[in-house]
Amino acid sequence: MLKDFFKIILLDHPKNSIKATLEINKNNEIFSGHFPGQPVLPGACMLQIVKEILESTLNISFRLTKADHIKFLRLIDPGDNYILQLTLSYSSADNKNFYVIANLIDREDICFKFRGSFVSQG
Repeated sequence: MLKDFFKIILLDHPKNSIKATLEINKNNEIFSGHFPGQPVLPGACMLQIVKEILESTLNISFRLTKADHIKFLRLIDPGDNYILQLTLSYSSADNKNFYVIANLIDREDICFKFRGSFVSQG
């Protein structure tokens, strides 16, 4: 969905967790509207990154069903630092419903926290 928005530089997938280093494309068109002259990574895009990394790693298509906890703790300026870390853990009792905890980290600072559920599609 976020065409050319980010690329995975490094991905580690130990049991029920994912650690990824991501490079945000600071020249992506989304930043021209959010916000002109002072780009900021949109919160919806942070959540989409979590979903897309989960999907690509597990090779399953997902739909968000519940967001128990979403916190946007710090703005991410793609011009300042466009390398981010994603830490994600997941569990599933039935291989259909997945409970996910994720953090998006800029340098040492947690910028985004998420806890919620996804359901597999198909």
